[in-house]
Amino acid sequence: MSSHSWLSSNVDYCRKLVNSGLEGARSGEEAFLEGSPLAPFLNDSVRQALRPAAIGACLGLLGSYPGNQRHSAGRALACGLLGGALGFGVGVAWESRRLTASVASGALKNIGRVRDEHWLERHPIDYA
Repeated sequence: MSSHSWLSSNVDYCRKLVNSGLEGARSGEEAFLEGSPLAPFLNDSVRQALRPAAIGACLGLLGSYPGNQRHSAGRALACGLLGGALGFGVGVAWESRRLTASVASGALKNIGRVRDEHWLERHPIDYA
């Protein structure tokens, strides 16, 4: 097998994997949302993530408390913003975990199907 044909077949296989993964992710999203739009679900997730963001910001501010040392207000602000961003990210991830699981499950199912087909193409089974 020449390097050009090997590369071409592997690129085609990778393209099939990516396309099947995206298709599976879309079907997992549709199965989870059951026909309702995504925007209201995301709005609710963002709204629910505001409490962890506030807690993270408070913890960031407390973490920047100087104690005996003198630190600038800019450092306290940066720590508060970082804590708030981390809290917000964790909150959104937690609130959308069921959607994420459904999307990942659909993608992995389709990728597994394509991998099985690829393996059977390379290793045909003779039942005779």
